[in-house]
Amino acid sequence: MAVKSNETLEPTGPKPPQLRAARIRKQSIIKFVVLFITLAFLFVPLISMLVFTLRHPLSGRWSAAPWIAIFTGNGESLGADLTVLWQGLGASLGLCLVTVVLMLLLMVPTMVIVHIRSKALERAIEWVATLPLTIPAIVLVVGLGPIYRWLSSQVFDTNPIWLCFAYVVLVMPFAFRAIAVGLNSIDVKTLVEASRSLGASWPKVFFRVIIPNLWQSILSASFISIAVVLGEYTVASLLGRMNLQVALYQLGQSNSQISTAMSLLALLFGVVLLVALDLISERVAKTKEGK
Repeated sequence: MAVKSNETLEPTGPKPPQLRAARIRKQSIIKFVVLFITLAFLFVPLISMLVFTLRHPLSGRWSAAPWIAIFTGNGESLGADLTVLWQGLGASLGLCLVTVVLMLLLMVPTMVIVHIRSKALERAIEWVATLPLTIPAIVLVVGLGPIYRWLSSQVFDTNPIWLCFAYVVLVMPFAFRAIAVGLNSIDVKTLVEASRSLGASWPKVFFRVIIPNLWQSILSASFISIAVVLGEYTVASLLGRMNLQVALYQLGQSNSQISTAMSLLALLFGVVLLVALDLISERVAKTKEGK
């Protein structure tokens, strides 16, 4: 004789609207909490830095004098010599330009050729390119120190611009990943074979076929490289060279408010670069969809 179970089976059909609405509300609350915590984690330190630049830490008096000193270029009233700041800023901007040019000349042709010719070699180059991520900057300086001492005395001078060679190594992992995404998103081999079959030379194939399809990835690699160079401190400091971060550290010894204000401006510049990259990417995507 069969015994009936007292357990009730759950309905397998669609859930009632009330349950779906409650589930959506619960998910919305969780998303809001996660977003709030993330934004607080990001913006509370920045807001604290802004307040520190406007409120004197000892007297508690509110003043925009540090910002005025930066934009007017005169920090004598606050006891700060801004000459070192402009030297560091000029050195970093020059390093950004030279580093990006060297990185593109080294990475783009190499990655395109290897992507076409050999997948095995491409994986080897990926391993080499991402290796600086696993090596601390201070360890890199230990290896680069003797090389730079010899270059400074025998070949070049102590100009900070020669840090570009070390910075190419530092930005290589980020640049490789950005360019690799662009190469994997298009059929490079088909484009090359079609262009070559129509009589195009290799320079024309590279500059008129491949580069136009990769320019968004190239722009991404360039922007990320600029952000890395502007925020680099360890290599320049240990090698005794001047850049923006070293200048901010030295300026902070005499006036920490001006140094913090300039740090905020540097962070804002990095954010502007990333937002510009996102806007350009969306514009390119919409243009391609329109075609």
